[in-house]
Amino acid sequence: MKARFKPKYNIRKGDSVVVITGDDKDLSKPRIVKEVLVEDGKVLVEGVNIITKHTKPSAQNTKGGIVKKEAPIHISNVMLWDAAQKAGARITRVRKEGKTERVFKTTKTQGGK
Repeated sequence: MKARFKPKYNIRKGDSVVVITGDDKDLSKPRIVKEVLVEDGKVLVEGVNIITKHTKPSAQNTKGGIVKKEAPIHISNVMLWDAAQKAGARITRVRKEGKTERVFKTTKTQGGK
């Protein structure tokens, strides 16, 4: 993603999210974000988008073989998990005492972890 300014996202590492589109879509099962790739606009979510990678034998991996690992998905395909509603929810940023907080739009409670 080529942009003049670095984009800001409402999803951070360690947040509980719900996958809302794609092969791993499950609106009732929250999953944990492992990493946010800001430049690509993607997130690495635990147990989502599993790919198989064939590896050659090397010094670290003497056997080689097939390795299963998670691949990143686009950040628009996930939604922050609201534990109070037990569903995905939209979020907005609100400034309180000089700090920015993430707040769910429906319940007006603080969002995130």
